[in-house]
Amino acid sequence: MKEKTILVIEDNDLNMKLIRTLLKLKNYQTIEAVDAENGIQLARQYHPDLILMDIQLPGMDGLTATRLIKNDSMMKDIPVVAMTGYAMQGDDEQTGDAGFASYLTKPIDTRSFLENIDRVLG
Repeated sequence: MKEKTILVIEDNDLNMKLIRTLLKLKNYQTIEAVDAENGIQLARQYHPDLILMDIQLPGMDGLTATRLIKNDSMMKDIPVVAMTGYAMQGDDEQTGDAGFASYLTKPIDTRSFLENIDRVLG
């Protein structure tokens, strides 16, 4: 069975380290970007099985980046999971409208994180 590749777009070093560590527990390969622009380029280049997208990014935000990914015929089939530390009422609707497959809040719950990733990957 082919190892799954996950693109993580996250600008916080500690969050990136935690996510990378958790994903390696399940032998997921990771590709990493600290901003949306670089993340979109990596998504085009590697076509990962899943993208974990921080909503609050420097420059282009994660909502805009996901809309661009979902409107690109080469990438629209890649599931994107939103991650944010600023969970507010209406975020579920907003992330759904942008094309996210799921929504995770930060700080990351290490007990359920991998279950959520496995569910999105099917």
